[in-house]
Amino acid sequence: MRDLTYPPIIVTAKAAFKALGLRFRMEGTEHIPRTGPALLAVNHVSYVDFVFGGFAAQPSKRLVRFMAKKEIFDHRFGGPLMRSLHHIEVDRGEGLGSYKEALRYLAMGEVVGIFPEATISRSFEIKEIKTGATRIAAEAGVPLIPVILWGTQRMLTKDHPKDFSRGKTIAITVGEPLHPSGQDPVAETAELHRAMSDLLDRTIRAYPADEQPPGSWWLPASYGGTAPTPEQAKELDAAEKRERARRRAARRAGTKR
Repeated sequence: MRDLTYPPIIVTAKAAFKALGLRFRMEGTEHIPRTGPALLAVNHVSYVDFVFGGFAAQPSKRLVRFMAKKEIFDHRFGGPLMRSLHHIEVDRGEGLGSYKEALRYLAMGEVVGIFPEATISRSFEIKEIKTGATRIAAEAGVPLIPVILWGTQRMLTKDHPKDFSRGKTIAITVGEPLHPSGQDPVAETAELHRAMSDLLDRTIRAYPADEQPPGSWWLPASYGGTAPTPEQAKELDAAEKRERARRRAARRAGTKR
């Protein structure tokens, strides 16, 4: 697979990290193999998680092909970029195509990244996750590696203004590989959820205390922050979904006139 765009994008990203004065705390990156296929299951707290999720594989010198929603590929600028990076388009209404494409990439020895929560977690805790990640890893016969990002939500996330001010810490924690068999996808997905939750807990507790004092909006309520609880976040997600449906219906009605 030829990569003409990915290498210069990485160079540009590293220059941006330096300009922003980002400090990285990276742990467990040795779990991402230097050769051969793997599926990375990454938590989702920010719109820039693609960038930092891919950065987790840099110590292993691997390029990550992320499964991303169709809307990004439909964007006039984002679409060509995503295709040039060989990311995988996901149509939430018809997921079989992206499932097969992920299997094809893994069969070629690629590292594929997936956000098993599907959407950004407003509570910044691990949301309910679907069985797709464990089913893909089991069918492809590849390791499923949990990856936790923390601090990216301080830059660009839902319901808050962007903040690219200098000096933030970005924590990236990679866990030990899981090896789903496919015999019980629900139980194996629960195991993935536990692994990601445990890694998130460890990452939050190791994060510099002076950067996340009690009451911080980017800190989960269960850790003394003011982020929505998982229950409140679920209600906000439902309201957002209803609003998107209303807008789609309004656009369709306008088109028919």
